[in-house]
Amino acid sequence: MEDTIILYPSPGMGHLVPMVELGKLILNHNPSFSIIILITTAPFDTGSTSSYIKRVTVATPSVHFHHLPTISPPSTTSSDNIAALTFELPRLYNSNLHHALQTMISQKSRPTASIIDLFCNSSFEVFTSLDIPTYYFCTSSASSLSALLSLPKTHQILLEKNKDPNTSIEFPGVPPIPTPDLPGPFLDTEGIAYKSFFGTAINMVKSAGILTNTCQAFEPRAVKAISDGLCTPNLPTPSVYCIGPIVANSDEDHEHECLRWLDSQPSRSVVFLCFGSMGLFKAEQLTEMAIGVLLVEEMKVALALEQSESRFVSADELEKRVRELMDSVSGEGVRERVRAMRDCAKAARGDGGSSRVALAENSALEAVCAGVPMVAWPLYAEQRLNRVLLVKEMKLALWMNESESGFVTAEEKRVTELMDSEEGKAARDRVKAASEDTREAMSEGGSSRVVLAG
Repeated sequence: MEDTIILYPSPGMGHLVPMVELGKLILNHNPSFSIIILITTAPFDTGSTSSYIKRVTVATPSVHFHHLPTISPPSTTSSDNIAALTFELPRLYNSNLHHALQTMISQKSRPTASIIDLFCNSSFEVFTSLDIPTYYFCTSSASSLSALLSLPKTHQILLEKNKDPNTSIEFPGVPPIPTPDLPGPFLDTEGIAYKSFFGTAINMVKSAGILTNTCQAFEPRAVKAISDGLCTPNLPTPSVYCIGPIVANSDEDHEHECLRWLDSQPSRSVVFLCFGSMGLFKAEQLTEMAIGVLLVEEMKVALALEQSESRFVSADELEKRVRELMDSVSGEGVRERVRAMRDCAKAARGDGGSSRVALAENSALEAVCAGVPMVAWPLYAEQRLNRVLLVKEMKLALWMNESESGFVTAEEKRVTELMDSEEGKAARDRVKAASEDTREAMSEGGSSRVVLAG
């Protein structure tokens, strides 16, 4: 009987792709294994995954997808609290999950192990009740993992300080995080999302281990702090396996006009703006972005703008926003640049397929792997915490200057400074070195490959 590993991601491409790539890596080291990826359906829009799943099924037959029967959406959780909903969904699927696992066991195909997304924490007890060793997969940084694991330790401090904008919270191996830069759920200790994160931290130390999408050389302080038990002083020290960075490569053709344009630009002359699946802006901010393109024209910087990932926002909707922007700005120069934005949106479109422009999965991790320096402009979720890490700890990015409301004007010079200042040069040099570290970790015999092989 072949060994079967169950992978359980949260809904949506942003969670599914890393799990698929993890499954591929496992198969590279253990070709006789079989991977089963459980698929759930969210009551909110996460984009289409069907075409992507079909492509993976054809390309990697040892990866199987099992769709759990759809459940009724939760009625007690506010639909505008995505973090709480994301935690709630797997709990509602637990009955269907239990039934699916029991069916496998009865057919003498008991899973060897399971690996769950941290948002699937409520499934931990289902797997362990059936004696299936269970690991957590943390797709964010080791520094974010340090903050999460430290919640039981820092709970009282958060209660006392999280309403004070002039103070900071310290997590082991992480620079002090100003309270305004904490993830939103950390600021509401009575909320469902915070309690879910807290419960996840408790279960993680009881798991078979934590896989994290980073490498030792990239985040040595945070990894050491977790491994030394500094995050969990009154709890067992979890086993942490640095297996990253896992970065998906696009499998689509490169014939689009936008991509030919990108290839024709001088090396390292293109600025790529990416704000994630929920990175939406008002028309006023989009106009400032478009005008800002002209303000770096003297550097002959070409700007390819993807307002948000096409796997989460349909290309039709993205193009509609671009058309609205074109109607709201004046000047042919600005309008030409906005047309370029529209073309790049078209290049990124397609049934949940990953963007093919500049970066593979559009995140800080992919930027580091590609050796691309960043200007950090956070909008939601843990992006503000990530900015502190990228700027203060890793020194791979420059801090975007914003107004108190978060508005950034076209006159802001951070892109120019990133590309043409001593501060920017230092960030570019460091991100180049970090890129080399990540490639070495994932190369044959590298630290992450050794961990996977073990």
